[in-house]
Amino acid sequence: MRLGLILGEAGSGLRRNVSMVISVILVTFISLTFVGAAILLQMQIGQMKGYWYDRAQVAVYLCTDVDNTGNCTQAAATQEQIDNVEAQLKSPTLAPFIEKYEFETKDQAYANFQDQFADNPIAAFVSPTDLNESFRVNLIDPINADVLIESLSGVTGVQAVEDQRGLLDQIFSILNAASYTAIGVAALMLVAAVLLIATTIRLSAFSRRRELGIMRLVGASNRFIQTPFILEGVFASLIGSLLAGGAIVAIVKFFVQGYLSTTLGPTTTLVGMSDAMVVVPILIVVGAALAAASAGVAISRYLKV
Repeated sequence: MRLGLILGEAGSGLRRNVSMVISVILVTFISLTFVGAAILLQMQIGQMKGYWYDRAQVAVYLCTDVDNTGNCTQAAATQEQIDNVEAQLKSPTLAPFIEKYEFETKDQAYANFQDQFADNPIAAFVSPTDLNESFRVNLIDPINADVLIESLSGVTGVQAVEDQRGLLDQIFSILNAASYTAIGVAALMLVAAVLLIATTIRLSAFSRRRELGIMRLVGASNRFIQTPFILEGVFASLIGSLLAGGAIVAIVKFFVQGYLSTTLGPTTTLVGMSDAMVVVPILIVVGAALAAASAGVAISRYLKV
């Protein structure tokens, strides 16, 4: 009977402040969707790092007849210099760090360039002679790339030794910036949601000030008086949280697993439904906790007035 009375009071408050409740639901939904997107993005970055860092190569670019950088003097690397670089890769000093390596000719580099930039107008202006021959080295542990860079950078005929993880770091930095932006927007929206919940509770309490006065006169405890108001905030926030969880599931199912997986192909690891199912409970807990805390503080302060 006591529980029924509390739920009845909570339902009455929700009916009296429908517009404010809808506002709370929408703000909570938007803010928690940003939170969920940021969490998913961090999961995606973690997966991509684990996948691509292990596959990142060290590229040993050889001189061409137009290079004057590094050890190059506008003379293409000779066969003797190429053999010397390969001998270094097979030497007892470097071989323990190397899983495998392959030599890429100018024609192979040109074919790869044309595939990569097929839709770019620059592809029409590049010829095989413009590209470097190179050794593509896979390391047993990519963290040892500096060993190869220090050993081969000064070798005659070598233009540059490049750790491809540096390129990946730039991509991950951009993704991290996007993730932090989403977190920032989500934080602002959550602040707005907390303020809205507090305002809704205060308005609801003010509209029932006579009933609250009677309840206090007959000896009702503060906990009994506060509980319906807290439930109002939690209920509105819970709906917003569930909508945000549904949005996250939809994003993963239709955008990530649907569009992105088809566009990027099987070589890229993407977050899946299992990751979305980890995020959804987090959103629900965060939304309910914020609502309960803000509603409890708001009604406590009102009752002390």
